[in-house]
Amino acid sequence: MSAIPHARPAAPGGAAPRRRPSPAPLLLRGVIGAGACGVLLLWWSGTSSVAGPEGWLTGAGRITGLLAGYSCAVLVALMARVPLLDHSLGSDRLARWHAAGGRYTIALVPAHTLLIIWGYALTSGGGVLHETTTLVLGYPDMLKATAALGLLVATGVLSARAARRRMSYETWHYLHLGTYLAVFLAFGHQLSDGADFVGRRPAQLAWYALYAGVAALFLWYRCVVPVRRALRHRLRVVEVRPEAPGVVSVHLAGERLTELGARPGQFFRWRFLAPGLWWTANPYSLSAPPLPHHLRITVKEAGGHSAALARLRPGTRVWAEGPYGAFTEARRRSPKVLLLAGGVGITPLRALFETLPGEITLIYRARRPQDLALRAELDAIAAARGTTVHYVVDEPAGYALPLTARALKSLLPDLASHDVYLCGPPGMTRAARRALRGAGVPGHRIHHESFEF
Repeated sequence: MSAIPHARPAAPGGAAPRRRPSPAPLLLRGVIGAGACGVLLLWWSGTSSVAGPEGWLTGAGRITGLLAGYSCAVLVALMARVPLLDHSLGSDRLARWHAAGGRYTIALVPAHTLLIIWGYALTSGGGVLHETTTLVLGYPDMLKATAALGLLVATGVLSARAARRRMSYETWHYLHLGTYLAVFLAFGHQLSDGADFVGRRPAQLAWYALYAGVAALFLWYRCVVPVRRALRHRLRVVEVRPEAPGVVSVHLAGERLTELGARPGQFFRWRFLAPGLWWTANPYSLSAPPLPHHLRITVKEAGGHSAALARLRPGTRVWAEGPYGAFTEARRRSPKVLLLAGGVGITPLRALFETLPGEITLIYRARRPQDLALRAELDAIAAARGTTVHYVVDEPAGYALPLTARALKSLLPDLASHDVYLCGPPGMTRAARRALRGAGVPGHRIHHESFEF
């Protein structure tokens, strides 16, 4: 086991202030939970009694329907890219909550459908098939609700990990937009058929306010803000520079870029207005600190979109949505920091390596020496800061470093006192997280953001 140091040992820099963990995750969970309790209270206040199997089944159907409708609004709000949420919790955490909430919703919607049909069938004395036909064809807005059910179930199937791995990011993203259509189609039947809303004007107004507020957030931050910023900042490609095999840096120029408020470690969703690229926006991190008139991303070829960036021509217009993410200096709790990168995961860490105060160590893993992108820049930063870079490669084997607690502590004996910023391929980050926890690093000081959403 060995590593290749390319700068002199780290010297202590300006100590970073110790911060308490952010209360934002707990607060948001509390708000979501309070809303769910409010939804249950809506059912409770509108239910005088529950008697017999049909009453229990229908009541359960109403509860699951209310919770499904509420969770749909919450899921859209989580993905509205509201800066307050995104910068305090991080895009990947919001995406994980969105995915977990989506699984609950996909379970609640069929449960609501089956329970209501079964309960109504027992009440009327007819069969389940007859009751299904009556509901779908005879109740207002039920045909649209049935289409919404099909869209939600299809999206749930396509979002399963086994199916997701077989699709490109672009395909999955556009198929996932079907959930917004499903929410729109399902909304009407909640008010026209839901026993908790029919004849209850305050409940209807509250539901309208919930959905209108979420829709306003979504349209503002997902549509209006990106267009306004594109017109104001006028980003364009000025250079595409090779950095390593299959890796290029895209340099962009624009106007008044400080107004974006971007910080090292954050990312944008980039829409390049070029043939074959304009129709999708993909997430790429800044690979250098943002400047008033210049931004840079560094991208590894991993699909059609990223491969096409190597062929961009200077002058190509760019729309940038963001900045997004909480993978910034604000997460730091200790004056000592380890930056642990794998492959193209070096991109946000390179920007942090230049800007984080205090005692910084960088470990950069790649398959071969020629795959170490931005190496000259990293060496120059390390020399200027008087800190340490460890380059670790799988080939030749003599320079490999296993991702174990023992191996990491051999480089940093006091690793447990560090904050760790971690970015790399999924398998590498999972192994690194296990090793870091084994080395005594608390979970709240392991900072990681993923683009697996």
